[in-house]
Amino acid sequence: MKPRFVARAYDPAAAQRLAASGLPVPLARVLAARGIVSPRELELSARALLTPDALADVDKAARLLADAIEAGQRLLIVADYDCDGATACAVAVRGLRAFGADVDYLVPNRFKYGYGLTPEIVDLAAARRPRPDLLITVDNGIASVEGVAHANALGLRVLITDHHLPAARLPAAAAIVNPNQPGCGFPSKHLAGVGVMFYVLAAVRAELRRRGRFDAASQPRLDELLPLVALGTVADVVRLDYNNRILVAEGLRRIRAGRMPAGMAALFQVAGCPARSAQVADLGFALAPRINAAGRLADMSIGIECLLTDDNERALALAVQLDALNRQRRDIETQMQLDADSELQDAALAGRRSIVLFNEAWHQGVIGLVAARIKERYHRPTIAFARIDEGTLRGSGRSIEGVHLRDALDLVTKIAPFMIEKFGGHALAAGLTLKAAHFGSFCRAFEAALHASADAALFERTVRTDGPLSPQDFTLGLVESLESQIWGQGFDAPLFDNEFVIVEQRLVKEEHLRLTVELAGRRLPAIWFRRAEPLPSRARLAYRLAADEYQGLRRVQLLIEHAA
Repeated sequence: MKPRFVARAYDPAAAQRLAASGLPVPLARVLAARGIVSPRELELSARALLTPDALADVDKAARLLADAIEAGQRLLIVADYDCDGATACAVAVRGLRAFGADVDYLVPNRFKYGYGLTPEIVDLAAARRPRPDLLITVDNGIASVEGVAHANALGLRVLITDHHLPAARLPAAAAIVNPNQPGCGFPSKHLAGVGVMFYVLAAVRAELRRRGRFDAASQPRLDELLPLVALGTVADVVRLDYNNRILVAEGLRRIRAGRMPAGMAALFQVAGCPARSAQVADLGFALAPRINAAGRLADMSIGIECLLTDDNERALALAVQLDALNRQRRDIETQMQLDADSELQDAALAGRRSIVLFNEAWHQGVIGLVAARIKERYHRPTIAFARIDEGTLRGSGRSIEGVHLRDALDLVTKIAPFMIEKFGGHALAAGLTLKAAHFGSFCRAFEAALHASADAALFERTVRTDGPLSPQDFTLGLVESLESQIWGQGFDAPLFDNEFVIVEQRLVKEEHLRLTVELAGRRLPAIWFRRAEPLPSRARLAYRLAADEYQGLRRVQLLIEHAA
């Protein structure tokens, strides 16, 4: 199904003000379409970051941690097994150790214990010697009602730091810091788990400063943690609102200056990406998958240790190990994608609003990636399932813009309360477990929930573009201006569209279409990754701009993503 291109609306007056400040006209138009009305909104400085004060319970959490540090109590971080969880854990451990805390971490095996602070994880924590006094969750915990109750029964206090959407009932924790919990007035609801932990550390530092442990001159520098915050924020694909764009921009500034943990530098090295020119895409597509591979296939402690070590040699050894796991993950994903493609046909999807897949051979650590690929191809909310054991399936889902996946799963539980055992997540991504015997019923209930809760127009493939460029706009100066901004989820990178004459096209490496296109006499090189099908002699294409090195020269290249 070919997409329909729709140009983003923008405020011409705002675009004119931005252009008057010195921005290229196409960039000014792009920024105005994303709600930017003043050049001041592009000043991504740490001075403009929101303060922790409006986070509900953050003062309570700060006192709790400050008391524990002063009393020499043992703290245990309970981490999650994705890149956001790994970076949040590394930020917590590094920051709390800088404050003088006795802190260690525990990351659960996702295949054995599932997600969050479960009672089984609490038992593992309680069995540690020496026994911890306080458990601190990062990037999880808001749904761990039973786990927190079990910890309380064992005499273990729990501090929850999380960003996921809460259920109707909150855990009985000593404190909960989550911008999405009821009653929290923090203006940015889109902090990643690592961002929440960074803010908690800022509040703890302020509390310790009030107690005289150090002053403004001697206090630990939390800005050293911003490269990790940037990585986790980008990796978790949270909305890059103004506050998150500042966190990412400040992290990238330090990365480009070489001021980052040894493990991050090693990951840039094994990925073949120069850190001095790092972009958001490098964090999302080079570093994050290598860290995530540990949680998907092995043990996320490999990724966490890589981010914690200050030894360059050890960092490189761990980064090499993560790189090998990522190559293994790609091989597994390729086969799973082939399996999925063999089951799907456009005709069979006609009239359907959902895609739900299960294969006995699938790896449960990779199903989310398969769901994401299928969702992109067919523009349908997609859930892929793998078997946990003989009677239970685990699913990972991805959704399209406008269809809230977690809310849809919540509606399924109302339609059939017995069906889903556990679920949680966001608007665009969620996970769940259910009994294998209920798989067919779940497919029907999920489809019914989408028919009941989502407008039919959302399922039409629409590509929002930033309109056409003129021949004279294709300059390296515009490319560099575009690259100077922080783009990401909710602040999408520019996607332009024009009708081109296709002058030349050929397949390279048997999977990428290399082209020469022409616009009003101007010829430009272009590439469409992972497309083998040739284009007609004229085509309307949606594309991004990039700089390409060719025979020692830099030139503008189009990265094609869609044809209408």
